[in-house]
Amino acid sequence: MFKVAIIGASGYTGGELLRMLSNHPEVEITDITSRQYEGTPAHKIHPHVRDSGLVFKNKSPSELDADVVFTATPHGASMKIVPEILETGAKVVDLSGDYRYRDTAVYEKWYGMEHTDSENKGVFGLPELYRDEIKKANLVANPGCFPTGAILSSYPLVKNDIVERIVIDSKTGVSGAGVNPSATTHYPNIADNVNPYKITAHRHASEIKQELHGFDDVKVSFTPHLVPVNRGIQTTSHSFLNDENKDITSEELRKLYEKEYSGEYFIKLMDDGEVPHLSSVRGSNFVHIGGFEIDDTGRIVMLSAIDNLVKGASGQAIQNMNIILGIDERTGLTHIGLHP
Repeated sequence: MFKVAIIGASGYTGGELLRMLSNHPEVEITDITSRQYEGTPAHKIHPHVRDSGLVFKNKSPSELDADVVFTATPHGASMKIVPEILETGAKVVDLSGDYRYRDTAVYEKWYGMEHTDSENKGVFGLPELYRDEIKKANLVANPGCFPTGAILSSYPLVKNDIVERIVIDSKTGVSGAGVNPSATTHYPNIADNVNPYKITAHRHASEIKQELHGFDDVKVSFTPHLVPVNRGIQTTSHSFLNDENKDITSEELRKLYEKEYSGEYFIKLMDDGEVPHLSSVRGSNFVHIGGFEIDDTGRIVMLSAIDNLVKGASGQAIQNMNIILGIDERTGLTHIGLHP
């Protein structure tokens, strides 16, 4: 039985980690930490884990007894504690943005703070792209929620060099903003409304570009929208064919995706005429990808749906943990899900 700990377990992603890890057959949760809720039983904050018996403690990273530590901490906080965790011999799956970038200057530009841990480099934790690197990693940087759906729905296009530009439009539920309310997530601004925000300057655009730009400098644009649902991200990607591939057909396009994702358990390709729905992935670690439509202007329309708290955060973190520990990456993730 492997030992795991969660630093910053009081938020939404911490609650989802507790939900899934509590039923994971190969791990034992040894510690959950929170300064704010020290001494508070976990179920007082996360009622869905009432039988866990876990209590929040204010422990330092060096006091944790774990093989893998999840750092579900705010951006800027992880880089201050990850070096100390790694010194204990534990491996880390970080759910913040601190280690997602190959170039720390990009992080500093988009997050507006100095990166203080240039020594430790994280592997970008998208298993479908970097499984071999994750297997050998001591530090895995869990991707952001928007990038997960956006990258996976566009990756075969850029890998096969058939598009020159991608315009990504994503709709997210309110849980993506975290537990602390803000002006954007205040009820009167959400109900019966669709709210674009940071329309050309969302920090997740930099993650998407990092993973998709490397293929012949494909131009990528991204705009998020907040919609009145609790959880989930629906992404529509408009990709424009380059001149060399202007005659590609929808059937040929689908074959590229089938070849790329044929062995990926958590990626499900929709049948012709089907579109991904948030209700179909709610509470699960699956990515549903559909569309495969090409119009007469040379525009490919691809769609994806994920649960932002699971495949977009905690479920993917557990998938990464499984890979690190050398166990089947589906373990603890195949039975989860919520009814529509």
